[in-house]
Amino acid sequence: MSTETTVSRIPRINEPAPEIEGKSTHGVIHITDYTSKGKWVMLFSHPADFTPVCTTEFVEFARRHADFERLNVQPIGVAVDSVYAHIAWIRNMEQNFKVKVQFPVIADLDQKVAKAFGMVHEAVSDTAAVRAVFFIDPKNTIRALLYYPQNLGRSVDELLRVFEGLQTSEQNACSIPANWKPGDSVIIGAPITQADAEKRVASNGNGLEVTDWYYTKKKLSAATAKAS
Repeated sequence: MSTETTVSRIPRINEPAPEIEGKSTHGVIHITDYTSKGKWVMLFSHPADFTPVCTTEFVEFARRHADFERLNVQPIGVAVDSVYAHIAWIRNMEQNFKVKVQFPVIADLDQKVAKAFGMVHEAVSDTAAVRAVFFIDPKNTIRALLYYPQNLGRSVDELLRVFEGLQTSEQNACSIPANWKPGDSVIIGAPITQADAEKRVASNGNGLEVTDWYYTKKKLSAATAKAS
């Protein structure tokens, strides 16, 4: 008897997001409905409706709606439950926690979306998705992805930080250091010639924070940082 397991391939960073069509609480939607209009998309899965950890996440996503709006990010949820279950759960959360869930939730009963994005891990469950998050840019390209087990809720602060870091890096041709927060210094690229390395060290204090030729930080101006 065969013991082979069908494994969904996880899309990788800088690959196009898989094309999907999902029946959601906002009607039939596609990721490109949003990316084609210049929006970033946060596609996230949750194991099941009416579960406590998922409820904490949805409530926080709802409470942070203005922050996602500020970053031009469209959250889209996905789970194997029906649209009716999604609607009932959303109404329940809005009543119990006094929030407004303004993002669509896809009813992925046939698991097409979950399988396209590698959200179903058979070692955990062959029916429920793990907590996956895909960060998709306006070019419909996957820029980052995170996976969590079913019993660990996600940090909304970190999800927002990823979007803000990606946008800051892209718009200012820089990299983002560990534990970076908006307003912190960013990293600029290392020189690639010996002469430029010597110039870099000599430029310390001229708007640059040069620790060594390969390790340099820069404070973005308030106007530049705001634009990002």
